[in-house]
Amino acid sequence: MSYIGRFAPSPTGPLHFGSLLTAVASYCDAKANHGKWLVRIEDTDIPRIYPNSETHILSCIDAFEFEPDAEIIFQKDRLTIYEQVLDQLKQQHAIYACQCTRKMLGSNHIYAGTCRDLNLDFAEQAIRLKVDDLLICFEDRLQGLQCSNLKDDLGDFVLKRRDGIISYQLAVVVDDYLQGITHVVRGADLLDNTARQIWLGSILNYPSLSYMHLPLAMNDQGQKLSKQNLAQALDLSKASELLQQALLALGQPNVELNQPRIMLQQAVQQWDMNLIPKGIHLTGTYL
Repeated sequence: MSYIGRFAPSPTGPLHFGSLLTAVASYCDAKANHGKWLVRIEDTDIPRIYPNSETHILSCIDAFEFEPDAEIIFQKDRLTIYEQVLDQLKQQHAIYACQCTRKMLGSNHIYAGTCRDLNLDFAEQAIRLKVDDLLICFEDRLQGLQCSNLKDDLGDFVLKRRDGIISYQLAVVVDDYLQGITHVVRGADLLDNTARQIWLGSILNYPSLSYMHLPLAMNDQGQKLSKQNLAQALDLSKASELLQQALLALGQPNVELNQPRIMLQQAVQQWDMNLIPKGIHLTGTYL
């Protein structure tokens, strides 16, 4: 099977060291397997877009001298496509309108299917995907066998919010399919999303994907590096040093400090996914 991978950051804040780990791992894994590497900006949650963060993402791609194999796409330009897929799911009777608010749901994280049989009008309501009582399993290339029964663990889940925002789950599945993605390399914080995406892909008759979820870099408070935890933005003037640090954090052989492009070439030649630390979290702190 040909390899097409991707790096798909969301512009809800500047990229940080954890983002760099994903970019480096996804790039090296694709190139070491003679594959293509694409970049997609996942910006459907328009109210959460951080000012200038899309520009920062593109600047990072340039500064670290990554070379995408196709034009970078932006999900906010593809909303019509997602609506067409929702229409398809509606024809399949796979989705329904839900009037439940967060206040109504309270602290219950498992949706009980309250609106499933109410046949509500789709206008100005959340749209949920029906799930079955079925165990969904996949073999993660790094984390091993993962299984989830969505009915027990989550319940029917939202594909479109009542404010009209397309969910991450829908957009990522549709775009992975349309871009021909075969291999997904991303952070372990997205591991529990995978069963949902496999289920949605199966309903749409999309081909299955290979997954590898990377351990997460942590700050000195024991929290994963994230925009919500105010992780420090990548200092693009230190691209070579950060690239070297990222490769070492991923357990890869050292590369000599040089221009990022040359360092990436060496990293691809030396790439060995079996050296990536196992588990959900990396040891050590990465501010």
